[in-house]
Amino acid sequence: MKQFLQQAAIRAVDGFMAGIPREPPDAAAMERCRIIAHRGAHDNRRLMENSLEAFRVARSAGVWGVECDIRCTADHVPVVFHDPDTRRLFGRSLRISDVGFGQLRRELPLIPTLAEVVAEFGGNTHLMLELKAQDSPIQEPLSRILRHHLAGLVPGRDYHLLALDPDLFAAADFLPPRYCFPVAQTNVAALSHTSLERGYGGLTGHFLLLDERVKERHESAGQRIGTGFVASRNCLLRELNRGVEWIFSNHAVRLQRILESLRA
Repeated sequence: MKQFLQQAAIRAVDGFMAGIPREPPDAAAMERCRIIAHRGAHDNRRLMENSLEAFRVARSAGVWGVECDIRCTADHVPVVFHDPDTRRLFGRSLRISDVGFGQLRRELPLIPTLAEVVAEFGGNTHLMLELKAQDSPIQEPLSRILRHHLAGLVPGRDYHLLALDPDLFAAADFLPPRYCFPVAQTNVAALSHTSLERGYGGLTGHFLLLDERVKERHESAGQRIGTGFVASRNCLLRELNRGVEWIFSNHAVRLQRILESLRA
């Protein structure tokens, strides 16, 4: 219910902002912008979020990057899935951290592993990998797991890490902090301070929460800003005119087409 209300609020705000006309952005802003498909190009009917097919559709449409969520099974296999359990998407409750990968693959084969995502998309689609809070204390093995799975990729060029809780970046102790980005919700001030203090790469969050003051603070420190969840042409123009580099969206294919038409 909480997630449903959050999504409804996002749609309402974006619907209001979508009605405000915007000036066309300059060429430099359009070239700098990168669209990121939040959990892939999904509708959770034909295309399930965080599925290989959702990532393929985004890539085929020319979308620069995909955001995907990382959790570990009971036997420490990293899989790509957002929720702690599977009820919302599949109507049956399997808690990811309580089942072994073999059982998860047999019962819900659409859930990919991190290894499968890296093998198919690593190096050709930018991966925004969001670390999710684990239900069991597996920080040490998770550090080894991430190092192993990401060893063939170049941080910054091929992937970045995201997390709602920046303490989760301890599981990526092999990675310089500039490749890690906290995800702000209503705690923008606190996470902004943390990102600057710890030397992270910047900050991501909803486009209305990361206002000009926040954006300027991070950019003046050499950090980046990524905003979501843009869904309309006018909201895209707003972010382009602000000079935002990364734009996360549940409608990435649509935004990519708009961006390409503006560039033409």
